[in-house]
Amino acid sequence: MMIIREATLSDAEGIAKVYVDSWRTTYKGIVSDVFLEQLSYKKRTESWIENIQRLDNYVVVAENDDGQIVGFADGGKRESNLIEHSGDLTAIYILEEYQGKGIGKKLVGKLSEHFKKLGYKKIFVEVLEDNKSRLFYEKLGAQYCETTKITIQGDELNLAIYKWENINSLLTPR
Repeated sequence: MMIIREATLSDAEGIAKVYVDSWRTTYKGIVSDVFLEQLSYKKRTESWIENIQRLDNYVVVAENDDGQIVGFADGGKRESNLIEHSGDLTAIYILEEYQGKGIGKKLVGKLSEHFKKLGYKKIFVEVLEDNKSRLFYEKLGAQYCETTKITIQGDELNLAIYKWENINSLLTPR
């Protein structure tokens, strides 16, 4: 049984572990190995403490039966997002061994419930074009909008932007 709930400060370390471990499996061969090796649980824990405390940010976690955080999603409204009544799914990561079990859909659903309360009607997500998880967004009904560029560790990569026109399609069924 997976528990999906809002993150608390005490979750920062678990979120950081999922973040670092997921980056190392998801982006291997996409982002430089040097960059991936330099990711630090300690630094990521500090940044997730900040992210959880931000009032304009919402973080949800997936917890397994042992109380271990195995995935999370994060969202709010990017400064660059000037579209009225819209928000952004800014991160979603699930440990590799827990992927493909419906956890991502539940995390997105929980985040979308929060977004709906904020009056958001559309949701955007940015994903590296070479990241196979973009298929997850497509499966959830996201529509491709455009591609832009991002630089990570000196490498210029394509960043695909997707959107859900209608937030209601993402809400967790009761």
